Amino acid sequence: MLADLSKQGLQPSEWAAVVAEAYQHFKANVIIAEANQGGEMVRTVLRLAVPLAPIRLVHASHGKRARAEPVALLYAQDRVCHAAHFRELEDQMCSFGAPGFTGSPDRVDALVWALTDLILDQGPSPSARSL
Repeated sequence: MLADLSKQGLQPSEWAAVVAEAYQHFKANVIIAEANQGGEMVRTVLRLAVPLAPIRLVHASHGKRARAEPVALLYAQDRVCHAAHFRELEDQMCSFGAPGFTGSPDRVDALVWALTDLILDQGPSPSARSL
């Protein structure tokens, strides 16, 4: 895990700019974006910000907890590490499954989509980075 760039309250052009900067900064291979709430609009906004980037839209067919379980197993197997301390993400990770958790696990959800694509769906790939 290289960064937590989660933001709230941004306009589409603003969040797309964050994605574009991260894509270029980390020399990413692909942009993964959840399309459940925005559909093709998500791809269109990202395409305007990063015209040549491959964009893969993902669609949630299971609940957030069910999607997070395989990623939690990766952590339990020490197959994931964080390059820095990401306080808000880590606090959300600790409270996500706890009784009484409220709010949207937006940071955890982004992490789950990224790790699912990078490790679980693709297998260990040459683009995975060792720290």
